[in-house]
Amino acid sequence: QVRLVESGGGQVQPGGSLRLSCGASGFSLDYYEIGWFRRAPGKERDGISCIGSGNGPSFSEESVSGRFTVFRDNAKNMTHLQMNSLKPEDTGIYYCAARYSPDYVCVTNGDLYDYWGQGTQVVVSP
Repeated sequence: QVRLVESGGGQVQPGGSLRLSCGASGFSLDYYEIGWFRRAPGKERDGISCIGSGNGPSFSEESVSGRFTVFRDNAKNMTHLQMNSLKPEDTGIYYCAARYSPDYVCVTNGDLYDYWGQGTQVVVSP
């Protein structure tokens, strides 16, 4: 059974850090792009970061660029989203998603992704 599971969410003060993890079962992430998405309270889901299949590069949207980094741990069939310098506007539910793709470059369009995790809550507040 194909499954993605996020972990690592929680509450943190502004300026703090969190690392979210996304574990896969039932398939190998090596051949999949991984996207990270955020649904802020009262807003639509937005793509924020992604990483290409294999050793493809990562990308982050402007709102999180320089603060968030996505990377793989292929030995554990996992990916991680390292979030630094967190702001209150980073609050939301974070999802990872996987998309089978031979392309080297990833995308943050959620409509193109095949598998989704259940989400993990992140709250940034004093």
